[in-house]
Amino acid sequence: NLYIKPPLLDLGVQGTSGGVVSSGDVDDRPAWDSKLQYVLAQVGFSVGLGNVWRFPYLCHQNGGGAFMVLYVMLLVVVGVPLFFMELAAGQCIRQGSIGVWKHISPKLAGIGYSSCMVCFFVALYYNVIIAWSLFYMGNSFQYPLPWEQCPINMTTNNTVKECSGSSPTSYFWFRKALDITDSIDESGEFNPIMTGCLLAAWAIVCLAMINGIKSSAKVMYFSSVFPYAVLFIFLVRGLMLDGAMEGIAYMFYPKIEIWAEVQVWRQAATQVFFALGLGYGSVIAYSSYNPIHNNCHRDALMVSCINFMTSVLASLVVFVVLGFRAKNIVLNCITQNLGLLNDMATHGSNHHWWPWFNMSDPASVTIPDYREWYHHYGSQVGTNITDCDLDEEMSKGVEGTGLAFIAFTEAMAQFPASPFWSTLFFLMLLNLGMSTMFGTMQGILTPLMDNFSLLGRHRTMLTVCSCALGFVIGLLFTQRSGNYFVTMFDDYSATLPLIIVVVFETFAVAWVYGADRFLDDIEIMLKWRPPVLYKYLWKYVCLFAMVGLLAASLLRMVFKRPTYTAWNHTTASETTLEYPGWALAMLATLILAATLPVPVGYFHSWLKNRGMGPEGELAGQEIDRERYTKCNSSDALDSNSQHTPSVEDDGRPRASFLPLGLDHYRLLPQQEDVEEEEEDTM
Repeated sequence: NLYIKPPLLDLGVQGTSGGVVSSGDVDDRPAWDSKLQYVLAQVGFSVGLGNVWRFPYLCHQNGGGAFMVLYVMLLVVVGVPLFFMELAAGQCIRQGSIGVWKHISPKLAGIGYSSCMVCFFVALYYNVIIAWSLFYMGNSFQYPLPWEQCPINMTTNNTVKECSGSSPTSYFWFRKALDITDSIDESGEFNPIMTGCLLAAWAIVCLAMINGIKSSAKVMYFSSVFPYAVLFIFLVRGLMLDGAMEGIAYMFYPKIEIWAEVQVWRQAATQVFFALGLGYGSVIAYSSYNPIHNNCHRDALMVSCINFMTSVLASLVVFVVLGFRAKNIVLNCITQNLGLLNDMATHGSNHHWWPWFNMSDPASVTIPDYREWYHHYGSQVGTNITDCDLDEEMSKGVEGTGLAFIAFTEAMAQFPASPFWSTLFFLMLLNLGMSTMFGTMQGILTPLMDNFSLLGRHRTMLTVCSCALGFVIGLLFTQRSGNYFVTMFDDYSATLPLIIVVVFETFAVAWVYGADRFLDDIEIMLKWRPPVLYKYLWKYVCLFAMVGLLAASLLRMVFKRPTYTAWNHTTASETTLEYPGWALAMLATLILAATLPVPVGYFHSWLKNRGMGPEGELAGQEIDRERYTKCNSSDALDSNSQHTPSVEDDGRPRASFLPLGLDHYRLLPQQEDVEEEEEDTM
């Protein structure tokens, strides 16, 4: 028997001392200076590094245009309704994630704590990626770029073997930037340069958030807008490159047959889930600072559309650059093969399979001509002559750090004025990461300050201590094996716990509180009722979709032993290794630490209620039944009427006006300017 709270839309909120305060005290809560500031914050949080290096990779690997259609379908049916639900819940209750779910039912308070734990885990490794961006941006202020050419071994006067066996960009990333070990078992010493970059990254986050949303929101004006300017600049420049059209054609070419693969559906649903930032509590935290009558439905549609269009824009940029890179590799391959054929001709070979094109002028040879010749005679010329296939080069999927720090840097090294483009690119990554970090940290700080009066009174100290703790624990990632721990945290510390959190969130709103009651409260806020379709999406479609995603993720973990990609310096190549036993234990600990607050919170509340004794428990159940009534919008909309308890037909007080005790909310008169409310809902 879940303990049900009164209607969500309570204009009096819980004070820092735990008592019920009047609506006049609501003004003490920070608020956005403008609607633009709020939208930039939500967009900045939801649009992150995943839009630049995860979404293009998924399109690349899963059917291009067909994957985009599937993504849009899941975004509309699952993503937008859940995003709208979180926005509305935060705006209704005006609390962080802990307060929101505790308000709906004390037994579900653990949902908020799980969100905080996941945010903390994500912040730990996400800021390491920002530190890497700082390192690369600092190294971009030199010409030529340090990853353009392989270094020379001063002892032998030859190219460093590890670099010649891979590529200059791979060597710089794995050896100069990370100085990585061969496996996660070899920890190695701390990387001093990366430790300094991590300290700088946490210092930036701390300074930007030290005064709450008042300071971080001002930074958002730059950090949220600047990446779009850079993406458009890169797109214009990229379209001028040879190979850009081939890249775009590869991106949009649909492969409908991939819809039959369960794995593709799982990846599309997961990307929708993470792209919108569901479950972190940051969406709830940001919306809790909104005016009560803000049009959160419009915000949900707008931010979701901006997020998707950003992913498409980033994919265009990535594919035009990768198309340029792939075509350069293929043309170099053709030039090298023609050189070998010329050598064969010099030695007097006279075979019918010699090319009909001019081997002495490689620039005049087109890729289709060479491919046609190789198709007919390639099997007769020996293994030294290779097939230079553009599609094969494009199909070599690169994601995550490999895309940003290896493939993209390799392509930019071939641009004229390469230091300028490199600086611009990594400054964009820095801003994308920072805007997401601000939202992630807000998902930690806001719930804690809302629910613990001591922390609420010392906002600055809490911010500084949180960032300091993040830096200290983050030293784990600045070891030589740190990249392997970043991969572990990215793959396992957030994915499964967040899916579990959103499953419970959806269940709490749709079934515990009631979808109809929730729509009633939204109607009071928006002054119009959202379509009833949302009720069925929340109760059935979204819930079943998230449960299905949870089951698919669990099955994948059970039947496929977790692995990671390691760098072997001897062979100068990447290899796939299984996690050792201690790493699997650490992985399981991360998942449990993030999910345990949900059952712990439930049993804590159950034991607390049971301690009341049989009479107290029965009395509590009776109050619960009285509380579970729909919110009467006419009562709350009459904001200028005198606050008097409403009465049911049988003479009993209505549930939402019952004296609920010190730790509950109650409906109080609304004191807001009507003209401002109407303007904000337009």
